[in-house]
Amino acid sequence: MGRQPIRMKSMPIPSHARPITPRGPSGAEGAGAAPSRDRAPLGFRLQGVQHFGVTVQNMNRAFEFYTEVLGGTEVMRDGDFQGEAIHNTLLTDEEIRAAAQGIVPATIGVPDLAGGAQRLDVRFVQFDNVVIELLQYRNADQPEGEGRSFAEPRDRMSPAYPRSMHICFHVRDDVDFDRFIADLEAESAHRGMTQVRANRVITTRTEEARRGAPVSANTNKIREGQSDGWSLIYCKGPEGEQLEFVQALDPVKRTFLEAKERHLAKMAP
Repeated sequence: MGRQPIRMKSMPIPSHARPITPRGPSGAEGAGAAPSRDRAPLGFRLQGVQHFGVTVQNMNRAFEFYTEVLGGTEVMRDGDFQGEAIHNTLLTDEEIRAAAQGIVPATIGVPDLAGGAQRLDVRFVQFDNVVIELLQYRNADQPEGEGRSFAEPRDRMSPAYPRSMHICFHVRDDVDFDRFIADLEAESAHRGMTQVRANRVITTRTEEARRGAPVSANTNKIREGQSDGWSLIYCKGPEGEQLEFVQALDPVKRTFLEAKERHLAKMAP
């Protein structure tokens, strides 16, 4: 956009937050060893968000949506996970809750990975700046990828419920956002993914009204306040998962870029 990069003055890192004396492979301190962050504050030991995970009912359908409709690239797939180690890794908290309530774990959606009655499959999909993991818990006799999950999907899908999460995709600056939403719905419908429907910024209370809304109602364009330049819309994915699409133009785009540079300066050794 022709703008010069923003140059932020590095903020001094408190002595307790600085990486400690380098150690060699054996743990001995010495010159030339890689810096250790093992005693630094937790934030200095992270590299940000690695991926978001979505548990799906139909793995093949979800994978098609995130790769062929939204254009992600498969990283890898693995599956048929079972056994005590993976069961305890993922489900200890739920097992404890079931035991405390005196109920059978399966009644609250806990699969039996330990005994092998159910299995877990995963696929990772790479986007420009984040990875999405698709997870499917299935019965052992069900082929991988088929459209049946071990637990029934939840009917309560409002994003207002506590613990609800959503995945947000960043639409490029030079894209017509309203048209993008129209094309997304059309492409998804063509593939039989009829649940992929975006909201509208005008009031609609029937599917006919939603389909009949003008294209200009496809996105909410904010042009005032701290969010000036931010456009957004919520949309359900093929599995009923909550998605969001946003476009960030100036001045809010600068706000995010400046915050990122401040964060990188703060985290620098």
